Amino acid sequence: MKLHNTERNYSEKLKDIETLARGLPAVSIMEICGTHTMAIGRSGLRRVLPDNIRLISGPGCPVCVTHDREIDNYLELAKDKRVIIATFGDLLRVPGSKGTLNAARSQGAGVVVVYSTLEALRLASNNPDHEVVFLGVGFETTAPTAALSIIQAKSQGLGNYSVYSMHKLVPPALEALLCDGSVKLDGFICPGHVSTIIGTSPYTFVAEQYKKPCVITGFEIHDILDGLYLLLLQMRQNKAKIDIQYIRGVKPDGNPIARKTMDTVFRTGDVLWRGFGVIPNSGLHIREEYRDYDASVKFGLAMDHHYINEKEAICSCGDILKGLKTPNECDLFKGLCTPLNPFGPCMVSTEGACAAYYRYEA
Repeated sequence: MKLHNTERNYSEKLKDIETLARGLPAVSIMEICGTHTMAIGRSGLRRVLPDNIRLISGPGCPVCVTHDREIDNYLELAKDKRVIIATFGDLLRVPGSKGTLNAARSQGAGVVVVYSTLEALRLASNNPDHEVVFLGVGFETTAPTAALSIIQAKSQGLGNYSVYSMHKLVPPALEALLCDGSVKLDGFICPGHVSTIIGTSPYTFVAEQYKKPCVITGFEIHDILDGLYLLLLQMRQNKAKIDIQYIRGVKPDGNPIARKTMDTVFRTGDVLWRGFGVIPNSGLHIREEYRDYDASVKFGLAMDHHYINEKEAICSCGDILKGLKTPNECDLFKGLCTPLNPFGPCMVSTEGACAAYYRYEA
């Protein structure tokens, strides 16, 4: 099989995968990233893979893993008339226990959709009588820009700008999944975007300690087929290592400048994940020297790690993020929970597994 050759069509690459899969036991492969989940759904790949190859969606949608307690915190903050919430659009419809940002905005809250942290900084500069709080959601991909915005705010003397950091790290979530052991996993399609920042070394423990193959994969269907091929090849050769299929985007050492920017502003700490509970050292907290730009400090946004939302008891998003259920195994799927009337974040987000299944696989 010639990788990265788009002239080889979908069916030819599938035949290569079928050849490798022949003779393997049943294997379960988790695609971590929500963008992969969407691409797999859109292509219909799950339905045409050999019967012994199962793809499981994982915790790679940043909106989906944002915990209800964090959502309730920023919804409470939105009630403060001094505050303008600056957010990416994908958080607007994510439900907390008492509503959404969209509903808060319709009731007069100051909520502005931005497309970059630079816009959020301009918002603060143009509104000196308000406190602008940027909602920092996402993994290692987006955290550097949030960190840079804090550095810039400090250098510009923008005292009315802060970040509510809900950023999370992918490798600790993989370790939590592997330690938990409730889902049989034989390999990982690792996220291309995150890996452009962190490179390969943070995944090494997956291969060395847990003996699970990993392939960092791009987002076109040809990339995913190539990634699957490389994973199955490792399995056939009884190897476990970190391969890069997405060589046009990912270098082995990632992006050191972006990581240095993150490390300047953030420290790691324990945080809540939807479905997982607290994962040690999986979150990014703002360092003490930048506490004036930390919205959780400025506005006293406490995190209760024992927080329970009654909606979680009937919504299966947590189990879906851990691979314990598929979306169509949730009692609410396509009934009480639809893209127009989402009950849980996995149906809201454009990278959510429930949204992908609803659109392409239901």
